[in-house]
Amino acid sequence: MRPETDPLAPHRSRLLGLAYRMLGSRSDAEDVVQDAYLRFAGARGDVDNTQAYLVTIVTRLCLDRLRSAQARREVYVGPWLPEPVFDAEALSPAPDSTSELADDLSFALLLALDRLSPAERAAFLLHDIFETPFPEIARILARSEESCRKLASRARQAIRHDAPPPQAASEDHARLLTAFLTATATGDLTALTALLRADAIALTDGGGSKRAALRPIHGADRVARFFVGLAVKLAASGDDVRFAPASVNGKTGVLVYLNGTLDLVISCAIDGERIAALYAVRNPDKLRSAPQRASPGR
Repeated sequence: MRPETDPLAPHRSRLLGLAYRMLGSRSDAEDVVQDAYLRFAGARGDVDNTQAYLVTIVTRLCLDRLRSAQARREVYVGPWLPEPVFDAEALSPAPDSTSELADDLSFALLLALDRLSPAERAAFLLHDIFETPFPEIARILARSEESCRKLASRARQAIRHDAPPPQAASEDHARLLTAFLTATATGDLTALTALLRADAIALTDGGGSKRAALRPIHGADRVARFFVGLAVKLAASGDDVRFAPASVNGKTGVLVYLNGTLDLVISCAIDGERIAALYAVRNPDKLRSAPQRASPGR
């Protein structure tokens, strides 16, 4: 559908951004927005405020999906990570947003959001990131305004407690990630450990279909040994391993190809001059939107 004939065009990035932050899945977010469009098309003549209507429908559809997802999470194999996105600008709340978290699509924030209840997540996102007034949130969630304020406040406190590391400058992020890859590839355990915060954590998501650590890896020494061990195994396998830089959730990340086929996406959270967290997504269901084949020469 061309932008000039697409009634969702002025609202699409806002709706996708809301749905992705609610669900942690780009593919699910797109399904929700498409469903919202179909409902909007059926009710267009009765809609006075298109954006308010669409935000309401998207929020409620996401809440429905979150309730059904809770059962699936209980049997998910290993740590769950969000589906990486490679076009973060397409999920922006609004060009003129004043929210300090408007451009933050980091895994750290998405995981902090995932620990909230669905209602807390909705109230927080709508108010603190998408700048929706509480009377409107109350209507969307079918709760009192006071209840919605309490939901957002609890969520805000939890987000602060789980405080994602400050967003590092893009050049610092890229520099540390490059240094991490170099130290890993060369097996320099000392250099790699020095790049990590003492309480660093690594999460690997294979979804049960690809091999991955089944529990979070805690501590600089253990994280360093895990990635060096992985590099040693890859080198011994004889596989052709290639790395390609990419924008992953708005920050520099790495695509890892084995024998020319995408195998892994790595992202990290930076705190000052150290890596606070490493996120490795290997679940193929979450990598469908990434380039599947390595470019020649990489």
